[in-house]
Amino acid sequence: MRSMIFNALFWGIAAIFALLCYALSWLPWRAPLVGCMIGFCKSVRFCLEHVAGIPIEVRGTPPTQQPVIIAAKHQSYADGPLMMAITGDINFVIGNGIKKFPLINRIVREAGATMVNTQGNTTAPGALEAAIARSHGENRPILIYPEGGLAAIGETKRYRKGVHKIYETLDRTVIPAATNVGLRWNQEDWHKTKGPAVIEFLDPIPAGLPRDEFMQRLQASVENATRALETEGKAFQEASQ
Repeated sequence: MRSMIFNALFWGIAAIFALLCYALSWLPWRAPLVGCMIGFCKSVRFCLEHVAGIPIEVRGTPPTQQPVIIAAKHQSYADGPLMMAITGDINFVIGNGIKKFPLINRIVREAGATMVNTQGNTTAPGALEAAIARSHGENRPILIYPEGGLAAIGETKRYRKGVHKIYETLDRTVIPAATNVGLRWNQEDWHKTKGPAVIEFLDPIPAGLPRDEFMQRLQASVENATRALETEGKAFQEASQ
């Protein structure tokens, strides 16, 4: 029943905010559009916590209004809204699968986000170049999912080169982020599992590391912390049964 009520609220709220954001996207200023998007994301968090019974714990220090790169694990449709609810205005690199939702293409473009092809074809490098060019001089984080898409619980996908391209070109610190939100809202699943979820911001990775060292360090940081959070979340489920 919780899942049914949450899903109805989520998609209803999403539709209303999509219409509002689309209207605001025609204004000459970004601030109203971004504020509306953050309002949607905070509404999603509220519904997760108070309707679906999934309290969200944030560990570590969220980087708000900082020129850093957040390289995060991606397990759930909830990840993007939760990250924006926590960190505020971000330049997010987003897979073009989001195009299947009406109005979203214009909204994310006008909000300053960047779409990349999730299949890794020739449109992706140009999109990343656009993200990099737009990010010079910006005092807000870039959010990227290094695996390029949703991963199942316990799964590690290949970390793609786009995260290193942004890291190297912008010469910015990277903040790895781990999560176990997928235990509660798994990928695109309609069913939601009651219980706490965690988003953890990990120790920063300084700018300037060689590619192989950076990629190995990033993957180890995100995946090890995510496995630990998954173990913690599963233990809670077993204890509550």
